[in-house]
Amino acid sequence: MENTTKERILDAALVSFAENGYKGTNLRDFAAGLGLSKSALYRHYESKEAIWNALLNKMEAYYNERFGSPEHLPQIPTSCEELFSLVMHMVDFTIHDEKVILTRKLLLTEQFHDDRVKSLATEHFMYDTKAIFKSVFEKMIDAGLLIADDPDMLALAFTAPITSLIHYCDREPEKEPEIMRQIEAFVKHFIKTYKRQ
Repeated sequence: MENTTKERILDAALVSFAENGYKGTNLRDFAAGLGLSKSALYRHYESKEAIWNALLNKMEAYYNERFGSPEHLPQIPTSCEELFSLVMHMVDFTIHDEKVILTRKLLLTEQFHDDRVKSLATEHFMYDTKAIFKSVFEKMIDAGLLIADDPDMLALAFTAPITSLIHYCDREPEKEPEIMRQIEAFVKHFIKTYKRQ
């Protein structure tokens, strides 16, 4: 029961912090929404900050397990067709997973108020994704699948437009079909440009 309640608290915290921000989340109202008193809430987490930190830890692990990280790379593609499939799978997960959408919203809004969140936002929106694709491209270049080029610059040139389009989709979700077509076209163009003939 303890773990279930703790998980319920974190699931609700993700929604509340993403929608209302850290400062805008009132713990008395938050607890009441879960059918708990504030003191019952404190039996599971001693403070709002403890809930916040547990949530950030949970979402970082959730994302790394399902998307990948520099330490846990996805399966390296053995063809450019596999690269396309891998990328579109990662984009689909990023755009459609409700927990990831809420986490991205939380990171975007709270990065100006919390140093840890600022660091996580920088890692996830830029460095980690770039590092994953730097490793993927290095291995694909070594395997003779992509033309020899600086894998770090290739990763930056590849991930920046996709990340930008994902943020665009967050702002205007009704344009998702058009944005997905742009991402697909960009990935195909990138592969056509850098595929070793």
